[in-house]
Amino acid sequence: MDGFKSGLRDLGWVEGEGVHFELRAAEGQLQLLPQFASELVSLGVDLIAVIGAVTVRAVRQATTTIPIVFAVVVEPIGDGLAASLEHPGGNVTGVTIFDPRQATAQLQFLRVIKPELERVAILSDRGVSDCMSNLNQEAARALQMRPQVIRVEAPSPDYEKAFAAMEQERAEALIVLEEPINQACRMQIADLAAAYRLPTVFPISMLDAGGPDRLRNKSSRSGAEHGPLYGSYLPRGQTRRLTY
Repeated sequence: MDGFKSGLRDLGWVEGEGVHFELRAAEGQLQLLPQFASELVSLGVDLIAVIGAVTVRAVRQATTTIPIVFAVVVEPIGDGLAASLEHPGGNVTGVTIFDPRQATAQLQFLRVIKPELERVAILSDRGVSDCMSNLNQEAARALQMRPQVIRVEAPSPDYEKAFAAMEQERAEALIVLEEPINQACRMQIADLAAAYRLPTVFPISMLDAGGPDRLRNKSSRSGAEHGPLYGSYLPRGQTRRLTY
């Protein structure tokens, strides 16, 4: 959150001087999202900034009028959040930096580390759509690998069981998908991957599992990247309430 505020501050949006923040963080507990969304709508905020497709859906069910600006949504069209990238429609917009070639690049990177790689596990959140896991499975098969999707579920994800399943299926590497429960439990995932000596690729948003400074820098960039979108909804000259 500090990096997010810093990015907006660089664009002239200073907390207490024209903008006020209302923070809600589910920390992987997806069942809390509808409650948080209703609270924010009842507060009469001017804009809601969200992370992830599952959060967008929860907020969109609570309001069709308050602007919703998203980040970390892999495929907004495939997830049913936007009609098109040029004209998303409704009250939802945002920025996606996902490249469909990303999954292939990650797998190729793992193969550099382990040239004989054939079996790759894909760690996914059962509470989200299959969009990202499907993309990664397709990329693995195209590289003649055998993908194994392992799903965990909030509110009590059993990562010990997930890694035991990977070992039983003789997984040789792991891709951690950028999904809510994995984000909340990224440190545990990193510890287990090290304990099982499993080569693992994390998304950039989870780099604090091994490099907090780099994550903080990315969070700051997120505020800067979304600033123009916020500005289009929030005219300057009066205090506005922004949720995140």
